[in-house]
Amino acid sequence: MPASDGPPAKAKSLAVGGDGGCLRRPVGDRVGTGWGRHAGQTEDWERVIRTETTSAARALVTGSASGIGRAVARRLMADGYEVVGVDRVAGETAGASGAGAEAAGDRQHETLRADLTAPDDLARVCAQVAGAPWSVFVHAAGIMRADADTRTWATAGRDLWLLHVGAAAHLAAALTPTMPTGRGRIVLLSSRAARGRAGRQLYAASKAALDGLARSLAADLIDRGITVNVVAPGATDTPMLRDPHRAAPMPPPPPLGRFVAAEEVAATVAFLASIEAGAITGQTLYQCAGAGLASAGRTNGSAAPIREET
Repeated sequence: MPASDGPPAKAKSLAVGGDGGCLRRPVGDRVGTGWGRHAGQTEDWERVIRTETTSAARALVTGSASGIGRAVARRLMADGYEVVGVDRVAGETAGASGAGAEAAGDRQHETLRADLTAPDDLARVCAQVAGAPWSVFVHAAGIMRADADTRTWATAGRDLWLLHVGAAAHLAAALTPTMPTGRGRIVLLSSRAARGRAGRQLYAASKAALDGLARSLAADLIDRGITVNVVAPGATDTPMLRDPHRAAPMPPPPPLGRFVAAEEVAATVAFLASIEAGAITGQTLYQCAGAGLASAGRTNGSAAPIREET
């Protein structure tokens, strides 16, 4: 379902200064406008629609170099957003500053190069993006590590937690102060594995934590009409599916007969980022090509029940 944003404002350089919001208290502690909670809520909605084509439509997308993050960045640009990506891999025109450009058709987006599992890198990115006008934040950066991975188990999943949860929380704190009332959108990418998966205790726990983070952040921001939601895909056809660190073979296709396409996930994210999704917040949407039918005893055309894979 396409988003309906107008042409974005011309890009401005990202200023660096202060703590970038990483050390601030959540913005929900500082607001209480009660947006929409009065007789004029229809007028509030109409005001957002009227100003949408003139306000900046900018989106920050982490993990934008590949997989779901790349598909999201491309989809949002196609919908008219000005996109800034964050990834460990910079674009082809990367310079000494660590910023580059990633092509999407005939358009490009700026890429901030950073390893979000490194506290110094995370603090630097927070400082770079703080204070700029943002409409959308999509946290798609992620890694899959099985419990059998020696380093992951030895560190109790430190990198999984820092990337999936810590980076999401700190970046949201840096971005939300300048998000427009009634129009700010945050979408966190989780996984169906958050419901539990043999051999992936630490990975599943780090993804399950996003549900609590999203619902808490949604409650903090509800008075400003800023929505926070989670998209939890099943097995998706991305480079991560073939990551050798998975310590497990590629899973069989889900009941639908194929893996989820990254572009399908991007379309879901684009809808949640749109004006029309303004009444959806604090929710987790599973997009798993029928993997949930395994719990209902559904079979894949054989006597054997479907295995849940993510």
